[in-house]
Amino acid sequence: MRVMSFNANGIRAAQRKGFFEWMLSQDPDVVCIQELKAQQHQLDGVEAFWPEGYHCFYEEATNRKGYSGVAIYSKREPDEIIRGMGHEEFDGEGRYIEARFAMPDGDLNIASLYAPSGSSGDHRQDSKERYLEFFPELLAARAAAHGNYLVCGDWNIAHKEIDLKNWKNNKKNSGFLPHEREWMDRLFGEMGLVDVFREINPNEDQFTWWSNRGRAWDNNVGWRIDYHVATPELAARATTESVYREERLSDHAPLTIDYDVEF
Repeated sequence: MRVMSFNANGIRAAQRKGFFEWMLSQDPDVVCIQELKAQQHQLDGVEAFWPEGYHCFYEEATNRKGYSGVAIYSKREPDEIIRGMGHEEFDGEGRYIEARFAMPDGDLNIASLYAPSGSSGDHRQDSKERYLEFFPELLAARAAAHGNYLVCGDWNIAHKEIDLKNWKNNKKNSGFLPHEREWMDRLFGEMGLVDVFREINPNEDQFTWWSNRGRAWDNNVGWRIDYHVATPELAARATTESVYREERLSDHAPLTIDYDVEF
């Protein structure tokens, strides 16, 4: 099973940059997309946004057009689509969609997540703080259910010093604040979830987002804020990872992980 996660920073912009041609060449089974910056009616009728061979599900932002939004594409038709995380503020921003697949050994649930960023001001950091308080309850409930759970997307937190280039200069910035990193510690500690990429690749300079300022992309001065977060049994089945950097399809790079799962 090949699962791809990609923050498109505008799905129409990513389409113009060639994302869909590249995506189809990779033959993923499931694609989790974040930051659509579009409403579904703007995508309806445009063949590129409904790729052949995939069941496509969009969850748009309803309280602010041209903002946020997530999607899931799947070769296999899901048995159920779960829209939103059960929180009015974040569901209005289109931050979560989940596909459930009935499997012989229990359900497989795959979610696309676009976590809030606090980098644009105190009001956005306040929203992020509310998310940090709320979201673990949903994660714990899903992780405790029978089967496997995978959350792919932009978590907007770099967990450890290895996960961003200039960590010393970012200790007071949203995305690398001490309490945000401790929140990730709890996910991968007491909650028992797994940072799948890091289980496979422990190397330095492995990033998924680069600022548009300066020559961050050219010099690989980035942050690793896109994750596959999984329950342990599924994480143990991960075999290979790939961060695609041959083309700049967005300010994020697609993150693809293969799992030894019959899908």
